[in-house]
Amino acid sequence: MERLSYVNPLQGTASVYEYSYGNTLPLVSRPFGMASWSLQTREVKDGWFFHPSDRRLNGVRLTRQPSPWIGDYGQLLLLPQTGPSCLAPELRPSSYEPEKSTLRPDYLSVRFSRYRASLELTPAERSAAIRLAYEDPRNARLLLATYEGESSFQFDYAARTLSGFTRASRGGTPDNFALYFVIAFDCELDETACDIYNAEFAPVGALSHTGEQLSASVGLKLPTDGTTQAKIGLSFISLEQAALNMERELGDADFDELRSQAAAEWEERLGTIEIKSDEAMDQLRTFYTCLYRTFLFPRKSYELDASGRTVHYSPFNGKLCEGPMYSDVGFWDVYRTTVPLFSLLCPRELGEMLQSWVLAYKESGWMPKWVSPGERGAMPGTLIDAVFADAIAKEIDGFDAQTAYQGLLKHATLPPDRDMVGREGLDHYIRLGYLPDELVHHSVSHSLDYAYGDFCLSVIARALGDGESQLALSERARNYRLLFDAEVGFMRGRQESGAWRPDFNPLDWGGPYCEGGAWQCSWAVQHDIRGYAELLGGSEQMVHKLDELFAAKPHFNVGSYGMEIHEMSEMAAADLGQFAISNQPSFHFPYLFTALGAPSRTQYWARKTMEEHFSAEPNGLPGDEDNGSLSAWYIFGAMGMYPLCPGVPEYTLGSPLFGSMSVKLQNGRRLDIQSVNNSSDHKYVKSVALNGETHEKLFFTHAQLTEGAKIVFQMTDEAILQSYSPQQLPFSQSDVSDRG
Repeated sequence: MERLSYVNPLQGTASVYEYSYGNTLPLVSRPFGMASWSLQTREVKDGWFFHPSDRRLNGVRLTRQPSPWIGDYGQLLLLPQTGPSCLAPELRPSSYEPEKSTLRPDYLSVRFSRYRASLELTPAERSAAIRLAYEDPRNARLLLATYEGESSFQFDYAARTLSGFTRASRGGTPDNFALYFVIAFDCELDETACDIYNAEFAPVGALSHTGEQLSASVGLKLPTDGTTQAKIGLSFISLEQAALNMERELGDADFDELRSQAAAEWEERLGTIEIKSDEAMDQLRTFYTCLYRTFLFPRKSYELDASGRTVHYSPFNGKLCEGPMYSDVGFWDVYRTTVPLFSLLCPRELGEMLQSWVLAYKESGWMPKWVSPGERGAMPGTLIDAVFADAIAKEIDGFDAQTAYQGLLKHATLPPDRDMVGREGLDHYIRLGYLPDELVHHSVSHSLDYAYGDFCLSVIARALGDGESQLALSERARNYRLLFDAEVGFMRGRQESGAWRPDFNPLDWGGPYCEGGAWQCSWAVQHDIRGYAELLGGSEQMVHKLDELFAAKPHFNVGSYGMEIHEMSEMAAADLGQFAISNQPSFHFPYLFTALGAPSRTQYWARKTMEEHFSAEPNGLPGDEDNGSLSAWYIFGAMGMYPLCPGVPEYTLGSPLFGSMSVKLQNGRRLDIQSVNNSSDHKYVKSVALNGETHEKLFFTHAQLTEGAKIVFQMTDEAILQSYSPQQLPFSQSDVSDRG
């Protein structure tokens, strides 16, 4: 079964600034590869540089962009040309036929109509192989263009190479940052057609040059069939390392052999989860496309030196350091779904990722929050707390847990000494238990994330034997109660004096809430759902409140944003009430019902969302995909379970999408999931069996799954109503003692 054929890299790419269908790029890359490649159809340095409806092509772009909101760095553009020299970005694009182009995770092929030339590319981790074909071999060239920032080019005609670097970056890089590259051609270079151009596109007339935003044109002496191959090596360390990466990864293999290697690696990754091929084709395409997206981020930023040591250029201190490094990831986004999925599908790689973030702490002094490649400081909280707590609770190894705990405890106890790190307003939080609304922007979102982060740190403290800190952090994890206003029934901004923020309206976005309003941001209490239910009057009342959320009109007020941001537009278009599946704070909403003993509501809303709001098409995602987080939400939903509270090694039951699924675990065992009598109408779970025995709990433990398991869901078209004991319900901090 070739799963690559199901993957559509165009998923989610029909996005614009005002509206996100995923805000994705059609990335050609190895899993977690350092080098990703995309078509570029719009001339911008970063952001929305590709759209599937465009029929003009600027070139093939080396990109590290994790999100249009974060931007790119170390980017380069490749463009085959013939005819008169044309260098200016607004003049050089060519028409192309998207329907005749090929985009796969392992391969891209595109024809530039204007230049009557084609480019094929297949990726390796830190390099790529390229095949060029020109219909008229005379005056054939390959243009390499850089972006804002210092750059350098150097020709070596004898070696048939062009090498150099670019310092292009939108942030998160020290002054000495550079992406180094070496491109080697099979054919001889035409010296008369080779040149380097300055930012005004004037020829420099030298074999090497360093300056601002340079470009270089490589003249090619082609054979009579007009084809040649090239290989490009990349490094964040040096030109020598770039050449080493190219030689080590590509060697003497030809293009087709390298493409086969890339395809095989992707087939192995996608084959981690096997689904019977008699399932609906649209669902298979959606599933495997989402699985592809979960394996793109975070990206490797480390390299192997000449002696085979794992080393990396540190974007935190600008030095060459030992050990692994992964970047292009925001922990506010990925802690909820992506990282818990890695704990099942690729725990070995997860251990290496975690160690890299321990090294980020050692190199910068603070645990990372949003790295691309260095600290960007985006989004509330310090949710790397949940990433490490989840791994430690699940006994993932391969990282220094003690040093990780040291770094996590630091940002929970010491105010940050600079912007973008640690917990904003921590001194207020320690003193009051919340962040004053008049002093800290997004005070409710920050405060709730701090309380959940404290719970996660208490999990780590317990595992590492720090009983004193565990008790203190567990108590701080209850601080969410200080922001609940019983009069309005929501979490609400609170001033330093203790008074509530005036003029409350649950439809107002912004102010104390990040990318939402009270409806979206009042439920960030994953660790104590039934404790929160007590504030609302009990579990039954909380179920009614959630029913009200899903039944409400998707109305909003722009609030402090002053304009309609894209998350508002996407929530309104989804028509799922105030459930904004487009954004991470709402991800767990359907599964809250199960935690409260009402699983049929979870089953209804989870299946409705999967079936109606996800596809493999360019408009196939209901909001920002964000480093695999939205795709991993779908993958977990299709498995019939969800990591409701990362930091607790459990998966809350949902409604499986497929009749048969088998997960290959890295320990050699299998997790088989079957659903009998499953269909869109038969979305409700009648009973569950685990390894042949009736399973009455509404969750599975991580150990039950990783030991190898056979799960059978019996499905029905009628909602099942019954009562559940605390022992049968997913974890909640307030009733730990009731679970035994």
